[in-house]
Amino acid sequence: MTDTALAPTTATHPSRQRRLGRWMISFAGFPLGGAAAILTVGPVHSVSSAVAGGLLTGAVLGAVQGWAMRADRWLLLAWTLATAVGLAGGLAVGAMLVDFGTGLDDLVVQGAVSGFVVGAAQAATLLRRTGPLTLFWPVWLAVVWAAGWAVSTSIGIQVGDQFTVFGSSGAITATLLTARLPGVVGRASAENRS
Repeated sequence: MTDTALAPTTATHPSRQRRLGRWMISFAGFPLGGAAAILTVGPVHSVSSAVAGGLLTGAVLGAVQGWAMRADRWLLLAWTLATAVGLAGGLAVGAMLVDFGTGLDDLVVQGAVSGFVVGAAQAATLLRRTGPLTLFWPVWLAVVWAAGWAVSTSIGIQVGDQFTVFGSSGAITATLLTARLPGVVGRASAENRS
């Protein structure tokens, strides 16, 4: 074997910039999932609409994020399901806690609850790969999703329409605040293969 055969390729070990760029594109999963839910399910005004809308939004978001992480088939499926189930449960609980309100405080609380439950579900898929570090993910995602709703609400998005998730401005914020995730998952996967 030659030395070049042993050298890692860009395809299997993407650079930090490529990984970050790919992750930043994943912000689109938020508005795409939210649009699919509002068109299919309608506004979040009941527990059933929160569950159905959360499942649909979470499935779209999870699939896009899984693609961005370059997840293998198992992780892609697990991440997509975890995000869908987590958002369905988190959105239902969060929306009920604020009586389906759409004020800034209401949506920050709803976002924190949704983010925590999504983070807990996602953490379950990562625990074997990343170890105890994963236990911080639900808390961090609660902060990130609360910030996403705060940004979207503060810039004047029509949050009174009771969307399942914050808009593009909040999505970009959330994506930036979680940009280290693909690198952590990638390093853990590489170490597991060695």
